[in-house]
Amino acid sequence: MVYAFDYDWIAQYWPVLLKGTAITVELTLVGGVLGVALGVACAWARAYGPTWLQGIVAAYVELIRNTPFLIQLFFIFFGLPALGVRMGELEAANLAMVVNLGAYSCEIVRAGLQATPRGQFEAGASLGMSRLQTFWYVVLIPSLQRIWPALSSQIVIVMLGSAAVSQIAAEDLTFAANFIQSRSFRAFESYFVATLIYLLLAILLRQLLRGIGWTLFPKRAAL
Repeated sequence: MVYAFDYDWIAQYWPVLLKGTAITVELTLVGGVLGVALGVACAWARAYGPTWLQGIVAAYVELIRNTPFLIQLFFIFFGLPALGVRMGELEAANLAMVVNLGAYSCEIVRAGLQATPRGQFEAGASLGMSRLQTFWYVVLIPSLQRIWPALSSQIVIVMLGSAAVSQIAAEDLTFAANFIQSRSFRAFESYFVATLIYLLLAILLRQLLRGIGWTLFPKRAAL
């Protein structure tokens, strides 16, 4: 028996695919920006913060990095309501992605910070810079330059991992593929098209991050 491929359903279901793709992009944008911002803040806390704050951040990082993203997502969406914290599917998905990327980017950024000699702070002070200015211009920017390839790869990984949010009925690209195959009974074609879209999104995101790297750090390629 020869399998007969059929892609005629695309004409009927392309709005569903478009909506799912748009939501995946939105999740990636929010999760990427806020997740990296959280990671930078946590990296500063672990590298230069007070001891009590270092302990809290270390516990957060270890908890997130050693538990599955799907369990984190379920805890936020199904577990937090028991404490009176309720949110919609997209809000829960966004929060889960920010929390997850924040922990991973924290360790990536911290590695860059720790590679910066402590004498840089004295050098900044000798130029009349405040500790905040020294951290931003002398420590953080060069550190981000060093770890940008690893950070970019982690953002792409989180984008691909966003497929899990379909498990709480967030209408992302994977949710769209599940919906289409349940209506058209063309599972192979539905997931094949979704795979191609994820591949395209990953390539475009990597190129975007490469461009951002060249813009922020013109002396060095982003990837």
